[in-house]
Amino acid sequence: MNIRVDDYNICYKITGEGDETVVILQGWGTDLGVYDSVASSINEKYRVVQFDLPGFGGSDEPREAWNVDAFADFFCKFMEALEIRKAILIGHSYGGRVIIKLAARESLPFEIDRIVLIDSAGVLPKRSFSQKMKIRRYKILKKILNLKLVYFLFPELIDDWRSRQGSADYRNATPMMRNCLVMAVNEDLTPLLPKIKQETLLIWGDKDTATPIGDAKIMDEMIPNSGLAVIPGTGHFSFLEQPVIFRNIMRAYFQI
Repeated sequence: MNIRVDDYNICYKITGEGDETVVILQGWGTDLGVYDSVASSINEKYRVVQFDLPGFGGSDEPREAWNVDAFADFFCKFMEALEIRKAILIGHSYGGRVIIKLAARESLPFEIDRIVLIDSAGVLPKRSFSQKMKIRRYKILKKILNLKLVYFLFPELIDDWRSRQGSADYRNATPMMRNCLVMAVNEDLTPLLPKIKQETLLIWGDKDTATPIGDAKIMDEMIPNSGLAVIPGTGHFSFLEQPVIFRNIMRAYFQI
């Protein structure tokens, strides 16, 4: 299905017919279908909303670079468009960032009942000296290679170098979404964690390299009312790598 929100065409779907509503906020670069198994683990009891944020899946791209707060603002408009006044929020990776921003706000146009964060982003990693030096060398080299004369002399070499820089998410994103991603990954949300008052379940893969298990432990320590469930041997998409274990965790938590 599609809905027009703030002049953006947004893809979404709703499954289940329960009295309570759950909304799933996706990870970076995914589409809503990735979370079908998350929805199916609880939609026999809950009404579950999946959707694509602007710039993801089949939804329109933002017309300007958005930071996480801008995506949170848009989500509030999406909730108003669907007339959702109260919901449980589930967020994977980038979706977790948006939820943390929302939960830390003093007022919202809807009520957050509970929160589930799956391999969530939001903790800014501490960079080692070698990593800092690598970033510094990259910035210097980027300035040199951006010179018109240098590019004129070696266009193919420079294009090849550019294509290999950054994470897979960065390389696969459009120029607009790259700007959004850069703003997100450079923002540390840990100061907001103590402001989250809702009951929060953290579900994590202990082999996650994108958002390491150490991030989960920081969140568990700083969020006042939280609990951590670890899925052994899984990475950043723990819910896809061990679907049975994930389903059992969800059904136990949601009392299904």
